[in-house]
Amino acid sequence: MELRQLEYFVAVAEEQNFTRAAERVHISQSGVSAQIRQLERELGAELFDRSARTATLTVAGKAALAHARAALAAAGALGQAVGEVTDLIRGRLTVGMVIGCTVTPLFDALAAFHRAHPGVEISLLEDNSDRLVEGVRAGTVDLALTGTATAAPEGVNALTIISERLVAAVPAGHPLTRRRQVTLRDLGAHPLVCMPPGTGLRTVFDQACAAQGLQPVIALQASAADAIADLATRGLAVAILSESIAAHYRDRLTTLLIDDIEAPALLALIWRSTHNPAVRELLAHSRRAFTQGSP
Repeated sequence: MELRQLEYFVAVAEEQNFTRAAERVHISQSGVSAQIRQLERELGAELFDRSARTATLTVAGKAALAHARAALAAAGALGQAVGEVTDLIRGRLTVGMVIGCTVTPLFDALAAFHRAHPGVEISLLEDNSDRLVEGVRAGTVDLALTGTATAAPEGVNALTIISERLVAAVPAGHPLTRRRQVTLRDLGAHPLVCMPPGTGLRTVFDQACAAQGLQPVIALQASAADAIADLATRGLAVAILSESIAAHYRDRLTTLLIDDIEAPALLALIWRSTHNPAVRELLAHSRRAFTQGSP
């Protein structure tokens, strides 16, 4: 007894016609008839009454139909279960990444996932955090690495990767280098360069200023941390960055903790659902990459 014989049997039972069943399973009518005859010989009973124009189930056929359907369903479930843990996972994933991201463990996770599941097409989308969160909520983005001001944006699941304070970064000789830490009012006396609205870092900064009724001058905006650091290095403005980002530029910028911004800037992986096995696998690879790596 073979699965294809059960498939042909179910097709004839549902179509009540050998010709239509043959079209449904994409083989010749004679092929379907031959396989059904072989199945009947193995079972020792006729499954169809062929005396009329319509193929109707015999008593034995009616008894066999539910079991045949169950066997086919079980075979399908077996294939899906194996596929979820091997490279048989297929499909397409859209992965979001906040603009200016320099966190390499995400790329390590994507590479490991691709090696394990080459049948999945990966599309990488770079955007600001607000739009990525909306994309995850809407289902157009499967998994995203975003900057955020809250541990779990509404409507999505989140895994915090980085949680750290905001700092000001200034070049050698800047008046603020005489301090070890600064306040928002101190920064208000200088032009600032910061990431644009919609990013997690900017949201934290804007909320802290609004809480004190301050409106500092954001003279320059840039999405890439390198650009912000370059502008600050040239003395055009004081850079507002997170601690780990600012650490990349310690050779040319002095980092000052902003004392009255206590809320951290967060970097988080967000997703809406893990019903898709590819999403579950990529999330598992991401967890490992961020646990083993050092952002």
